[in-house]
Amino acid sequence: MNGKIDWTEQFFSADGRSGRLPFIVAAVVLVGLLTLYESVADTYAVLHWATGLFVYGLLIFTGACVLSKRLHDRGRSGWWSPLIMLAFILVWPYPKGFWDVVGLLFLIWAFVELVLMPGEQGANRFGPNPQRPSSPAAAVTP
Repeated sequence: MNGKIDWTEQFFSADGRSGRLPFIVAAVVLVGLLTLYESVADTYAVLHWATGLFVYGLLIFTGACVLSKRLHDRGRSGWWSPLIMLAFILVWPYPKGFWDVVGLLFLIWAFVELVLMPGEQGANRFGPNPQRPSSPAAAVTP
């Protein structure tokens, strides 16, 4: 690992771990793309019908990959990502009812867990620490 972020892997692979900064950048990009798409699609309803399934499917897939990598860095299973995305969908664009408030509380937990808390020190069951890769000499087994 040379310290550079592989953005293709960040968005299209759920394997491995992701540090806080790459996760935040990827999350902002995905939310920005969702906002841009919905602002354009709301203006042109035909566009929304023609492209919605593809665009939302791609955003859900890449969102699951980004969330899974960060959850792995915290030592959690990537299977928490569907719950986080469901909470996001409930709250988007703002909470309106009881279940939306429950989703908002879940998103607050996710924010603290994924944005404010550091990743696990050293390697865990999902791979080496992305912030402190092991030295090449340590990777060689006798």
